[in-house]
Amino acid sequence: MQLQPIHLSSGNLIADRRFEWARDCEAKGDLAGAADLLVQALDLAPAYAPAWFVLGELREKLGDRAGAIAAFAQARAADPQDRHGAALHLVRLGAEPAGAMPESYVRALFDGYAAGFDRALTEGLSYRAPELLYRAVAAARGGQRMKFGSVLDLGCGTGLAALPFRPASDWMVGIDLSPAMLAQALAKGLYDRLVEAEVVQFLAAEAALKARYHLILAGDVFVYLDDLAPVLHAAAQVLAPSALLAFSVETHDGDGVVLRETLRYAHGEAHVQAALSAAGLKPVSLDFASTRTEKGAPVPGLIAVAAV
Repeated sequence: MQLQPIHLSSGNLIADRRFEWARDCEAKGDLAGAADLLVQALDLAPAYAPAWFVLGELREKLGDRAGAIAAFAQARAADPQDRHGAALHLVRLGAEPAGAMPESYVRALFDGYAAGFDRALTEGLSYRAPELLYRAVAAARGGQRMKFGSVLDLGCGTGLAALPFRPASDWMVGIDLSPAMLAQALAKGLYDRLVEAEVVQFLAAEAALKARYHLILAGDVFVYLDDLAPVLHAAAQVLAPSALLAFSVETHDGDGVVLRETLRYAHGEAHVQAALSAAGLKPVSLDFASTRTEKGAPVPGLIAVAAV
């Protein structure tokens, strides 16, 4: 999934029309013509963030890396919230180091996909994270009947990861940045509490209240975080004794963190191990498994279960 340009007016009717003509040219395969129209639009409306963002994409496709970097930098400058995620493209192009994804970008991305999210994942991408997490947690419990007093679902989305765990949970809390995704989750009736918040900030607030959870889930959410150490440390602070943390990540052959072409972070096994250790968490299991496909090919991943 990638965010489509947000439909905002530049405030200049002619610039808006040239932007739309550029999109039409792009759809027809005339990338150079589309780029030229965008430059014309930006001459009229220099602070038009969507035009800068699309120009960056087109320049990259045309082989103009330096021009793409310049355009993405202008897009971010024109929209300090960076709702298009221009900063991520700068990271991907090697112009800036990896960093946290803009919250506004993540919110806009999932608000836009909420209505068709479940079908897109389960039918289009063969999404298996909920099933794999459930199996891993069951194995960690040694085949014993699973029962959890309180469960926290980080980045809960529409509730896919929580679904198999609900029958074994007395109290379930879901947290997500996207109000549209939370609306989908609410309609399913899986959660006793739903909260719109950023994950690390929420965990810190819960720790201050001395809240404790018997199971924390994070299915397909850590791919939107670069360094796992802060979130794992924050999660460790709200785990009850003998509780478990189960999460999925995409991975790669190296040790560190890379931003994939899909604008999702992939974490090396060594990074995951180091982040768990720094958080004071002990790995119960760490298994290689693909949770989804991209363009028909399995995406390498890890399913982790850890305890205090």
